[in-house]
Amino acid sequence: MILSIDEVNDILDAAVEDYPEELFQELNGGILLLEDEVADPEAGEDIYIMGEYCWDEMGRYINLYYGSFVALLADEPREVWEEELRFTLRHELTHHVEGLAGERSLEHKDSAQLEAFRRGDFGG
Repeated sequence: MILSIDEVNDILDAAVEDYPEELFQELNGGILLLEDEVADPEAGEDIYIMGEYCWDEMGRYINLYYGSFVALLADEPREVWEEELRFTLRHELTHHVEGLAGERSLEHKDSAQLEAFRRGDFGG
């Protein structure tokens, strides 16, 4: 089942309400749901980027990619969409909190995991 971008936006709005307002401190660009489908450029079409925490000249913000969710979850029920959206939001918010603290542990873990997928090591 493919959820519309409006349905996904509603799920994300509800998920955001589950977190304390302080968590969004300095996330001046907010959380953006973009229509894009973003495949990893080095791994081809098999690995999709679901979201990104960005910190650049525009500030701090989170991009979530609706098209990537569609590509991976088109045949899944609404509950799976909700779980994946909430997981991705929590993951990107963790990057935000680590960024505020000057920590990069999750970023390093993500890089190692992505490199393993690129090598075809799907076991861990």
